Amino acid sequence: MEKILDKVEKPYDLKKLSMPQLEQLGREIRELIIETVSKNGGHLASNLGTVELTIALHYCLNMPDDIILWDVGHQAYTHKILTGRKKDFSTLRQPGGISGFPDIDETPVYDYFTVGHSSTSISWALGLACGRDLVNVGKRRIAVVIGDASLANGMAFEALNHTGHLNKDIMVILNDNELSISAPIGALSKYLNRVATSPVYNRIRHDVEKLLKRVPWFGFRTLRAAKRLERALKNLLVPGMWFEELGFRYFGPISGQDIPSMISTFNSVAELGEPVLIHVLTKKGKGYSHAENFPSKYHSAGKFEVSSGAMACASGKSFTEVFGEKMLELGNKNEKIVAITAAMPGGTGLEKFGEQFPARFFDTGIAEEHAVGFAAGVARSGFKPVVAIYSTFLQRSFDQIIHDVCLQKLPVVFVLDRAGIVPDDGPTHNGVFDLAYLRLIPNMIVMAPSDKEELERMLGLAMLLKPPCAIRFPKDCVPDFGREKTNAIITLGRSRLMRPGKDMLLIALGSMVAPAMEAAALLDKEQISVEVVDARFVKPLDVDMLQEKARRFKVFITVEDGVINGGFGSGVAEYLQNNLDNPPQVHMLGLPDEFLKHGKRDGLLAKCGLNAAGIAASVKKFLNKKS
Repeated sequence: MEKILDKVEKPYDLKKLSMPQLEQLGREIRELIIETVSKNGGHLASNLGTVELTIALHYCLNMPDDIILWDVGHQAYTHKILTGRKKDFSTLRQPGGISGFPDIDETPVYDYFTVGHSSTSISWALGLACGRDLVNVGKRRIAVVIGDASLANGMAFEALNHTGHLNKDIMVILNDNELSISAPIGALSKYLNRVATSPVYNRIRHDVEKLLKRVPWFGFRTLRAAKRLERALKNLLVPGMWFEELGFRYFGPISGQDIPSMISTFNSVAELGEPVLIHVLTKKGKGYSHAENFPSKYHSAGKFEVSSGAMACASGKSFTEVFGEKMLELGNKNEKIVAITAAMPGGTGLEKFGEQFPARFFDTGIAEEHAVGFAAGVARSGFKPVVAIYSTFLQRSFDQIIHDVCLQKLPVVFVLDRAGIVPDDGPTHNGVFDLAYLRLIPNMIVMAPSDKEELERMLGLAMLLKPPCAIRFPKDCVPDFGREKTNAIITLGRSRLMRPGKDMLLIALGSMVAPAMEAAALLDKEQISVEVVDARFVKPLDVDMLQEKARRFKVFITVEDGVINGGFGSGVAEYLQNNLDNPPQVHMLGLPDEFLKHGKRDGLLAKCGLNAAGIAASVKKFLNKKS
């Protein structure tokens, strides 16, 4: 039997289908998503929850003339399937395949922006609406799909306020799947929304407003009283009064799995010509019991077995796990330690800390700027806040790091998980800029551990420091260098010698120490003796080590998994150039000045010459130049 999905190549194909066929299409798309993500990994729960919502939206709009903007973009798999990428969907998140997020390079007519951070969509929509109206391109409809968690971010609030002020015609769909910010769907609510979306009701409402405005004094008073009565009734019966006060017409809540109701609502608001917000209730993981029962576990899932839901286990302990365990230990010893994260307690390893010390654990939601400003207040109160946020998301709080923390010289500890290349998620999630943007800030100390013991020691040191500091590590397992385990305390600004050598010096940082050691072992076989130093600190640099090595080596190679521009290697070169009369040459290995596409971490590092073979090749290249 032919599947409905086989008949759908582009959005306009949906308009040929009956309601039962659209519902069958939803079941088939859900099966395809589950099958693909089980093999490739990806964002499962959020995508399963928005299948019917996406179908209804594409059915009502005229794509690609109209525009859909997906906030964050981790719920856009159905959108990809319906917009010509069905045949490539098996390549999801694979090297050279389609991205797990909307990507302007894949199809600029359907993906207006490359997106992976939250709360940007309403600002984009308002800008597009103003552009549409300035050039008078006609009735282009602009729809935004934003989750309840993303709506709590300050940027979304600012955009809502500005949109209401300008009274621009955009449709914001609030995908409410987690926080239960709404009252239950009821018959009266459904009735009120049918009335409010009725073309006849809205035409009469508009005509009455015009008529009353022509009546001096009495007309405006009557109109104001009528609007107050309407708002009062909606405030009692519908949970959207706040949006109405911002200038949006509010409709909902409606079921995000009810295709006919959504189509009716989307079509009914099309001619209002003003900002509207439609509140849609969806269920994360819909249609796959394991994801429905454990939506957080299947938010960003690895490979799994469809029948049992069992996920493939990672081999070895991750940096994140080491951080979480050390935080528990430190929290037991020091009651002044407070843990803060921005909607990622599980992803950052702080879940157990939160369970054991609930009074000293704060999840701010998707509000990185607030999280850092909040941490400043906690520190000023005499506590030791540890702010754990993914590297790419900490970028959003750059000003707060400078103004609220470093300018005040407050002892906040920043822990940057997912630093460097992040597997499979692409340019929006790679944490490659942190070394460059953190080292330029006065009063900031920046560290990068190379293994388990180093991370534990750095956390111990961070608890003793008065200035603010940052510790960054990758989404990866901790390496084992086979060295003797000691309880030695790290000294601020001191590197460690990993292996001696005489032909070339490698100064590696953090996760790059392991491939540098492997490269040295490879070069040993070719009678090339390489000395390897674990830098440990980006700021302050170990200047004594640099001066001592400059007397022995004429060529340094620095290795980091961040952008070269302004990064760790730049700091080394700047110091040597500015402080030595005859400085050695410094060759910097790192990530290029570009946004790297998604792929496996090992593959992307190899492509950039940051694996053992690539580092060894660079050593031989620069040795030949020296000769």
